Amino acid sequence: MFQTQIYFDNSASTRLDERVLEEMNPYFFDIYSVATSEFAYSMGIEAKEAVDRSRDIIAKSLAAKPDEIIFTSGSCESSNAAIKGATAALSSKGKHIITSKIEDFPVLNTIKRLEREGFEVTYIDVDDRGFVDMAQLESSIREDTILVSIQHANQEIGTIQDIDAIGNLCRERKVLFHTDATHTFMRVPIDLSNLNVDFMTFSAHTVHGPKGIGGLFIRKDTPFKKLIDGGFQEFNMRAGVEDIPSIVGFAKAVQIIPSDESKTLQKMRDYLIDRVLSEIPDTSLNGDISKRLPQNANITFHYVEGESITLHLDMYGFAVSTGSACFSKSLEASHVMMAIGGSHEDAHGSIRFSLSRYNTVEQIDNLVDTISKIVQNLRKISPLGKER
Repeated sequence: MFQTQIYFDNSASTRLDERVLEEMNPYFFDIYSVATSEFAYSMGIEAKEAVDRSRDIIAKSLAAKPDEIIFTSGSCESSNAAIKGATAALSSKGKHIITSKIEDFPVLNTIKRLEREGFEVTYIDVDDRGFVDMAQLESSIREDTILVSIQHANQEIGTIQDIDAIGNLCRERKVLFHTDATHTFMRVPIDLSNLNVDFMTFSAHTVHGPKGIGGLFIRKDTPFKKLIDGGFQEFNMRAGVEDIPSIVGFAKAVQIIPSDESKTLQKMRDYLIDRVLSEIPDTSLNGDISKRLPQNANITFHYVEGESITLHLDMYGFAVSTGSACFSKSLEASHVMMAIGGSHEDAHGSIRFSLSRYNTVEQIDNLVDTISKIVQNLRKISPLGKER
């Protein structure tokens, strides 16, 4: 039987806001035409207008132009489309791609596939806080480099990269730049009118919007070949019937985010970090303390398995994760933790806590009190704990 949980895994997905569902509802039952029927009948016009309004809202939130935003099925498709679309368009120029060692799987696995198909890839190192080595990045750009893909912020440890500096470097060297902003979208300021970014991935599911809908920013006149063929939807850049209810819900989710929400999340994040590090011995924060996502806290509990912590917390009604959501079925140590210099033991002992508007300080207090008891008990029986 499902148990109601106190949810601290909001980097994996967020709870849908009721106001979003209310906005979506008419497009399931009243205005259910496809947007490409705008030239045939009135319902099609209303559907098309809804898509246009939503695109305008989302473009404005990023200081982008509406025709630079295409809707996708989510951040995974967006990153696939950007990377494969850019490399396909420029393969005659070169076959060298640059990325970092801590990218999320939609980027890493897309690039690894291209690597198997004949592209050459340089994987940039990061320091112990997760920042990319800018000197290595600069020296790695070659005449045949066609794309740099560096995330805006890390999905596990929350470190925010300096995409302004990365973008400027790419523009100077005439190389396309893609960034995965899945976790920074609407959480930190993004002004695409002042950033040298050619492609940006973002999604609704991290900001209390519906799952299965995302967006891709493609700067005007950027070389690109579409991934999905068919009709002429999305400015002929992504074929397929638009998911109008989800698009409308995506825009509503963006509209209703309070201007001070990130500050509120940051205060709760810092409170959580301070309590854990001060009250539970042998713990350490992963990532940078200041340049990190406002909703993210990633902590290693030394001498104990993170999986054991998550399972015990689940029994007490708390949902957390041992890394990015993609690690749930993997026994491998986190590639992010290993890249920042952690040991296998540290990687397996790390827990990611990610917050949302539905979390409270009282919930954090309950979480820390519970996890303190769990860690203490697990260390008593842990072989790692006995070695201390």
